[in-house]
Amino acid sequence: MKTNIIESLEWRYATKKFDSAKKLSKEQLQTLKESFNLTATSYGLQALSLVIIENKELREELLPHAFNQKQVVEASHLLVLCHSDTFESSDIEAYFNLVEKERNTPSEVLKPFKDFLKSDFEKKTKAEKHDSFTKQTYIALGNLMTVCALEKIDACPMEGFNPSKFDELLNLKTKNLKSALLLPVGFRANDDYMAKEKKVRKPMSETIIEI
Repeated sequence: MKTNIIESLEWRYATKKFDSAKKLSKEQLQTLKESFNLTATSYGLQALSLVIIENKELREELLPHAFNQKQVVEASHLLVLCHSDTFESSDIEAYFNLVEKERNTPSEVLKPFKDFLKSDFEKKTKAEKHDSFTKQTYIALGNLMTVCALEKIDACPMEGFNPSKFDELLNLKTKNLKSALLLPVGFRANDDYMAKEKKVRKPMSETIIEI
């Protein structure tokens, strides 16, 4: 017997056409926000942010910079997964201050790990940090897609867009952010031909290795 999780994952697909008349509820949006915030990140530093765009006029401006993929405008909301542009010792300090507050952990217990992270990040170039943060946005994307499937929210993950143009139009530089991935979310249109197509996957005997 299939579990609800597997049935939900079989139900989901990269939605090609959204019903623009259907909108996510406040509760559904809140679930996605909390799911993003609970995503695992390296060292728990959360060098990621989520920009949620409902404004249709703004999405029309962004559309040409996403290769005119209509989902950007037709979806209920456009999620833009971003990462920090700069990340310094002060950001690490702020994280450990939060740990100390939330867990009531003595600062002397946290200090060795905090000092290690500061030293480690000081050795990294900006490009190395960006590479690490970008990989983490994919973890967040996968998490959001699974939650969407469980909540019967349609989604379409996208790498195909011009990040620099998105950064410019969304004023992300002022927020110390760089865009990395897109995820339009909403509800599939009745005439989206892909909704009825059989999911194509290799047999598990070719993808799963048990040792």
